[in-house]
Amino acid sequence: MTLATFGAVWAVLAVGHNLADHVFGQSDHQAANKGAPSATDVADGASPRQGWSACLSHVAQYHLVMAVMVALAWAVLPLQISWTGLAAGLVVSAVTHAFFDRRWPVRWLLQHTGSPEFAELRAAGMNGMYLTDQALHQTALLVSALLITRL
Repeated sequence: MTLATFGAVWAVLAVGHNLADHVFGQSDHQAANKGAPSATDVADGASPRQGWSACLSHVAQYHLVMAVMVALAWAVLPLQISWTGLAAGLVVSAVTHAFFDRRWPVRWLLQHTGSPEFAELRAAGMNGMYLTDQALHQTALLVSALLITRL
């Protein structure tokens, strides 16, 4: 039963992530403003706190969608999950989502793992920042699914 619950929770989180990150859980304003200011912007006088409001608004909307998705699945499937596990999984997801969406952690990771060019946004071709952001979110959701299933 644990494996079935994990599979169902992981599937719901994966689908919920796409729905929340790309459809219902993020406005254009949030997407454009959730990242931290660059070092150059801070040197020019921008507050390093700039963007947190947009980021946290997105994370709240995103997790509302995620909570609804998990609640719907829990209501119709015999999932063996607890409120403690659900809370722990959603907290891990929220904290990691906010951290990655500030953008500098994703850029730093790429620059320090041998992929500095992948960290540069391109007008055409692969967008390494976006792809890496999505991979990190999916990894965090795997941890969330494990917590939801086992706590």
